[in-house]
Amino acid sequence: MSETLSPIPPDYVRVESKLEGITVYAPAPPAEQIPDARDFKCPNCGATTAYSPRAASVTCANCGSIYTLQSENVGRQAAEFEFTLDAVKHAQTATPQQLRGWGVTRRDLRCENCGATVSVAPTELATTCPFCGSNRVAARTAAPDAFRPRVLIPFQIEREACVQLARAWLARGWFYPSDLVHAARGAQFTGIYLPFWTFSARVHSAWRAQVGREKREQYFDMGEMKFKTRTRLEWNWEQGKISLPFNDELQSGTRRIDASLLKRLAPYHLHALVTYDPGFLAGWRAQSYEIGLNEAWDAARGNMREIARAACLEQIDSRHIRNFSMNAAFDDEAWRFILLPAYLATYRFAGKTHQIAINGQTGQVAGEKPVAWLKVWLAVGALTLPGILLASAAALLGALRFQTGGWFVLGLILFVVGAALAAALLHRATRAQDA
Repeated sequence: MSETLSPIPPDYVRVESKLEGITVYAPAPPAEQIPDARDFKCPNCGATTAYSPRAASVTCANCGSIYTLQSENVGRQAAEFEFTLDAVKHAQTATPQQLRGWGVTRRDLRCENCGATVSVAPTELATTCPFCGSNRVAARTAAPDAFRPRVLIPFQIEREACVQLARAWLARGWFYPSDLVHAARGAQFTGIYLPFWTFSARVHSAWRAQVGREKREQYFDMGEMKFKTRTRLEWNWEQGKISLPFNDELQSGTRRIDASLLKRLAPYHLHALVTYDPGFLAGWRAQSYEIGLNEAWDAARGNMREIARAACLEQIDSRHIRNFSMNAAFDDEAWRFILLPAYLATYRFAGKTHQIAINGQTGQVAGEKPVAWLKVWLAVGALTLPGILLASAAALLGALRFQTGGWFVLGLILFVVGAALAAALLHRATRAQDA
């Protein structure tokens, strides 16, 4: 006899069940209703408005009207969530009106080249990906399924200043091609709010290790029939404790920008954090997080543990350490999701595409710069060739029975010094490619 299943009401969704094998459905939460007034049209002329870093307000480029945002400067005192299971579960299951979406009508642009998804204003017609420069993007309505940021740092650097900042950065350093500075002319800078998580915690660490202490002792040398002094290591188990506070440890929420590049954009001054208002996004792009809360917390916790480990090792006043072990306990954990401003652009040089980023708060520039390796190798030759020539000439004259004195030794010394400087130069040039 077949069993008849009751149809699922259209307004019900599946929810978590506490009983294994039992499926539970509940009324679906109401969809977020975003008022039309948040489309950021100018009440005076109807033109599209945008947030202006210079005016620190939403402005209309058509009639010049300025509209002040209802936002409060909270800095590092911005509210945090306790990192407890209940708090995380509450944040993940909160209704859209409370904690999800941007709080305003937006569109998502998904890049078919690199996979990045960027939120834009519904009126924006631009179709270029700010991360890779591709124009293969597809538009769709933004889904309000991610945490809504509680705070952000507004843009303080004007878009018009980016080209000059980029030119100055590209011209810096002799490792690079002399005409690299002209590459900034074609760079189109896109202002975008990048996702970040901040974490605060206190780490209590206890360590134990065998520590070697140097002991000087006298002994009688039977061969030379006299007393001598020698040093031996005396190993003993030692232990200690340390407690470290961590406040607002930044962890990136995007996978589209290399972590080393983001690190070179630092610092962001978190005292400028203000409460989130959708108006700050008017005329600007934003990216929702790709790295979730739990993954970001695991990475941040690993960084905190390494810092605690280094602090424990500093407590040991000896360089002889073995069998070191440490445990770390975390308490007072807290987190928040924030947005930080940046300008992104790609530029082409010698047939290759390079990325450049500018801190939208401080103007700090970071990115990729191709190295002029011909310059580098000429410098390497100038450092090593004198020693090689001098040593070779001295060796040749010595073979012809001429008195060369210490010229050969001097040549070897010059070569060793030049080679050491050349190795350091090559190391700097390799690192300079990602300056």
